[in-house]
Amino acid sequence: MENPKVRILIADDHPVIREGLSAMLSSVAGFEVVGLAGDGQEAMDLALRLVPDIVLMDLRMPGMDGVQAMRLIHAQCESIRFIILTVYDNDEYIFEGIRAGASAYLLKDVSRDELVNAIREVYRGQSLLHPQIARKLFDRVSGSGSAEQGAVLTDRELEILRMMANGASNKQIAARLRISSHTVKTHVSNIYQKLEVNDRAEAVAKAIRQGILRA
Repeated sequence: MENPKVRILIADDHPVIREGLSAMLSSVAGFEVVGLAGDGQEAMDLALRLVPDIVLMDLRMPGMDGVQAMRLIHAQCESIRFIILTVYDNDEYIFEGIRAGASAYLLKDVSRDELVNAIREVYRGQSLLHPQIARKLFDRVSGSGSAEQGAVLTDRELEILRMMANGASNKQIAARLRISSHTVKTHVSNIYQKLEVNDRAEAVAKAIRQGILRA
């Protein structure tokens, strides 16, 4: 049986970028661009009607912006995953985008291969941050919150969570801490369970909101 295609909706207010992304991604085996939106309202309408697997979402668009659109879509259809693709790398946009439910935050200078890989990873349930974004996020994470707020995580889990905020993979975390990848995976699973989240971006965002990590 043929594997199902990854169904993608592209939301960007610049027609050239929107159509260029569509042409590029439509040429990738296993991808299908199911819709194009020029603003947040159109993105929401199309997303709820077409129910794509992935929405490539710009942040700054006329009328409803990308963050608001993601929040509204996520509230009505939790199965849709979001990849922010933007030129904005300032802290406000990064945190608002992650809090709104984005599984990946990429800048528009990413290569074709990086974007294709990000779509495939997010489709498989993973989270990704552009290295520049990961560094900004890490720089904002200065330590644990109060003992009461941070008590939900062990010291090791908190250490791993900080590394996750820096964009480190399980393999990289294992190498730095000199523990097995299986042990890291167990810690990450425990972090998700304790924070009641499903992915890395959501874990970091929620930890910041709760004061477990300081932004």
